[in-house]
Amino acid sequence: MKSFLKKDEKSALAILIGLLFLGILIIGVILVKLLVQKPLSEVSPSKTPFPSFSQVEGIKKFTSKEEFQNYLKEGNEKRELTQYLGWEYVQYLDGALRAAPKFQLPLAKRVSETTVQVPGIDEPDLVKTDGKEIYFSPREISPIWRWPIIFEEKIVSPYPQKTPKTKIVKAFPPSELSLDSEIEKSGDLLLVKEKNILVIFSENAILGYDVANPQQPQKKWEIKLEEANSIVTSRLYKNKIYLVTQNLIDEANPCPIKPFILEGKDFEIDCQQIYHPLVPIPVDVTFLAMVLDPISGEIEKQIPFVGSFGQSVVYMSNNALYITYSYSESKFEFFLNFLKEEIDDLFPDEVREKIKKLEGYDISQQAKMTELLTILRKYLNSLSDEEQVRLVNELEYQMSSYYQRKKRELEKSGILKIDLEEFQISATAHIPGRPLNQFALDEYQENLRIAVTLGNTFFWFGYFQLTSESANDVYILDKNLKILGSVQDLGLTEEIYSVRFIEDKGYVVTFRETDPFYVLDLSDPKNPKLKGELKIPGYSSYLHPIEKDKILGIGKEGWKVKISLFDVSNPENPKELDKYMLNESWSDVLKTHHAFLLDQKHEIFFLPGRRGGYIFSYKDDKLKLIKAVGQISAKRAIYLDDYLYIIANEKIVVLDERSWEKINELIFD
Repeated sequence: MKSFLKKDEKSALAILIGLLFLGILIIGVILVKLLVQKPLSEVSPSKTPFPSFSQVEGIKKFTSKEEFQNYLKEGNEKRELTQYLGWEYVQYLDGALRAAPKFQLPLAKRVSETTVQVPGIDEPDLVKTDGKEIYFSPREISPIWRWPIIFEEKIVSPYPQKTPKTKIVKAFPPSELSLDSEIEKSGDLLLVKEKNILVIFSENAILGYDVANPQQPQKKWEIKLEEANSIVTSRLYKNKIYLVTQNLIDEANPCPIKPFILEGKDFEIDCQQIYHPLVPIPVDVTFLAMVLDPISGEIEKQIPFVGSFGQSVVYMSNNALYITYSYSESKFEFFLNFLKEEIDDLFPDEVREKIKKLEGYDISQQAKMTELLTILRKYLNSLSDEEQVRLVNELEYQMSSYYQRKKRELEKSGILKIDLEEFQISATAHIPGRPLNQFALDEYQENLRIAVTLGNTFFWFGYFQLTSESANDVYILDKNLKILGSVQDLGLTEEIYSVRFIEDKGYVVTFRETDPFYVLDLSDPKNPKLKGELKIPGYSSYLHPIEKDKILGIGKEGWKVKISLFDVSNPENPKELDKYMLNESWSDVLKTHHAFLLDQKHEIFFLPGRRGGYIFSYKDDKLKLIKAVGQISAKRAIYLDDYLYIIANEKIVVLDERSWEKINELIFD
C-alpha cells in the first residue's frame, strides 16, 4: 500500500507539471497571437526597428538629413561623368523549368500557373486562376472611333477611353463560362489561393480583396501610394508578398519620406533608417523593400535604400532577394591613370606637373575634368597642326588599348543580398559589367551566378573620343558574394540578349549580326567553362526549357518572330533541331515571360501575337503550328484540365486540347 501511494504521488506530480507547462505554452501562444494581430493603426511604422548592417561591407545608413543632401550633391556631380548609373528595378522576360506546386481544387485537377522564373515564387501578372475562376485585369481598352461631338461648346474626344476593370470569370467547367463580377480597380494581380485573397497593384494603390464569393468580392484593405511613390515589383512566396516601391527624392528635403498611407496615417521613414552604397552614385529615388501580409495589408518588415531609376535588376530565390545597381568609376580618375601609366612621355614636365597638382585639389570630379581638359587644350594650342593631329591620334589609339585592359575596373555593378528569413542585408559585392534582367541572376546550391555585359560605351574627352567594344562575362559568387570563378569575353563586340541558368548549366545568347548560343558548364564553381557554341541568324530574347535537354528560344530574325528548338544534350555541340518563322512582327513574349504558356501533357506552347493567339506543338522535335485563333488581341492563355482558355481584352475563347475545337466563348461588353 505504501509503495502504491508513492507511485500514485509521482504520477500526480508528473501530471501537475505537465499541466503547468501546457498552461504556460497556451498563454505564450495567446500572447504571440495578440502581438501578431495587433491592429495596424496601433503600430507606428516610423518606429519599426531596422537591423544593423555594420558588419556588411559596401553599405551604411545616413546619419542625418545633411549627410543625405551631401550624398545627393556628390553623386549628381558624377552624373555627367558616368554611364550606366543607378538602381532601377526591372521585371523583364522570365520563365520556368517546371510548373510551380499546384493547389488542389475541387473541380479542375490540372491547373496552369503563371510562367515564373523560380518555381514556387509567384509573380504579378494580368491573369490569375484558382482552377475555377479566372481573374483578368486588361492592360488597355481599345478606343472606339467616332466623330467629335460638340456638347455645351465643349468638344468630346473622338477617342474615348474605357476605364479597365478587373474581371472575375467563372471558368470551370467551360460550359458554364460567364462573368461573375467586376472590380473597379485594375492592375497586376497576385492570388493567395489558400486564403481566397486577390491583391491588385493599381497605379496609385495596393488593394486586397476577399474573393471567397466570386460574385461579391469584398475589399479588405488598401494602401494608398503618395504621388511621388510607385510600385516597382513584387513576389508571392509562402503566403507573404515581397514588395519593392520607389519614391522620388526631393533634393531640398530628401527625408523623412512618406511613401504611402496606411489606415489613414502616413507611413514615415526617417533619414537614419535609409541605406546607401559607399560608392557615391547619382540617385533620384528611395527604394523600399518590404514584407506585406496579404491577409491584413500590414507591412511586417522593411528596408529603405537610395538608388536611381536606370540600370538595376531584382531577382528573388527561395533564400534571398538580390538587387543590383550599375555604375562607372570616375572618368577623371580613369583618364588621369591613363596619362600617368601609358603616355606620360607625350607631355612636357610643366604639363605633367599641372596635372599632378590637379589631382589633389578639393573640388568636384566634374570640375577636375574641366580643368584637365583646359590644361590639355592649352598645350594642344601651343603645337603645330601636324603635331596636334599626331598627338590626338596617338591618344585615341593608346586609350582604346588601355580601355580593353582596364574595362573591368571602370564598369561595375553592386549587388545587395537580403536574407528572406531575417529580412536583413546579409552581403554586398561589386563585380564588373551590368546584368540584362532578372534572368541574368540565378542562385544554385548557395552560389549566385550572374551574366553581365561590358563595354559598348561612348566616351568624349573634349578633343578625342573612345568607342569601346563590348564583351560578356559570367561570374559565380559564393553565399557571401565572393567571386569563385568566371567565364569571360563571350561574344566580343556583341551584347547579351537572353540568359538561362538550369542547375549546373548556363545558356547565354549574344547578338549583333548573328545569334551565338553559348553552353556553359558550371558544375565546378571555381572553374566554370565554355563547352559549346552555335551561331545562327537572328536572336533569341527569351529561353525556356521544355524538356531535360531541350531549350526553346523565342526572338526575331529580320522583322518576323522566330522560334527555335535547341538540343543541348551534348553541351559541346548544341544544335538547332527546328525553327519556325511566325508571320508576326511582335509577340508579348519578347517583352514578358508571363505571356508564354507551356503545356507538357499535350506537348504544346502558346504565344500571343498582334493578330491573334498561336498554339504550337513541339512533339517529335518538330515545331508545328496546330491552331491559330485570329481577330483577337490575345494577351494570355491558361489551361484547366484539358481545356485551353485564350484570354483577350474583348473576350475569352475556350478550346478542347484533345480536338482543338472551340467549345465556348465569353464576349466582354
